[in-house]
Amino acid sequence: MSKLNKKNILIIEDERAIGELLSYSLTREGFNTAYSETGFDGIKLIDEFKPDLIVLDIMLPDISGFDVCRKVSAEYKIPIVMLTAKTDIVDKILGMELGADDYITKPFDIREAIVRIKAIFRRIDQVKESIDDDKDIVSVGNDIKIIKESRTVTYKNETVVFTPKEYDLLLLLSEGKGKVFTREQILNEVWGFDFYGDTRTVDIHIQRIRKKLGMKNDNNIIKTIFGVGYRLD
Repeated sequence: MSKLNKKNILIIEDERAIGELLSYSLTREGFNTAYSETGFDGIKLIDEFKPDLIVLDIMLPDISGFDVCRKVSAEYKIPIVMLTAKTDIVDKILGMELGADDYITKPFDIREAIVRIKAIFRRIDQVKESIDDDKDIVSVGNDIKIIKESRTVTYKNETVVFTPKEYDLLLLLSEGKGKVFTREQILNEVWGFDFYGDTRTVDIHIQRIRKKLGMKNDNNIIKTIFGVGYRLD
């Protein structure tokens, strides 16, 4: 059984037909699934079910999917795929700002949802498989360390909670210190060619990384190369 087939996926969706379709289809693909119709119940399931990925609807009957996303991103390192019935780019940008890794707009083809979920797992597994040394640590400046084996980031010896995409983006920049990465290159490397978002997604994640690592104008080691992209000094 492949690595993909051992993953736990938590579905938080109030439309029973959609939730059951996702659960049934993902189970047939070999995933373990748990399903909740409310945000609060979904949050309770996280510690019990220990999901490797969350499929999260924005419109829930008790709390907003954005609130769930905000809480999960602040306390866990779990990839989130958001479901939205709206095509408004503002909703998608807000989801990315709060920590979502991808989004799917309803109505959607279940085959597309499965492909995009598998793509997220595949990219995470590829990063893990590239680590040969369990103690491989990347230092960024004097205060920031990236521990590749555990996919964690510390700032002044304190662990900082990063979403999977924030971690992958910081690692990419840190392993290419001094190199200018265009926004398109970052999208391809971190999100993959199958991501349907735009370059604003990169800017949003850079802003969140800077904020979490206390980067102000006078100590901002992630430099914006205007009209091009970003470079880590």
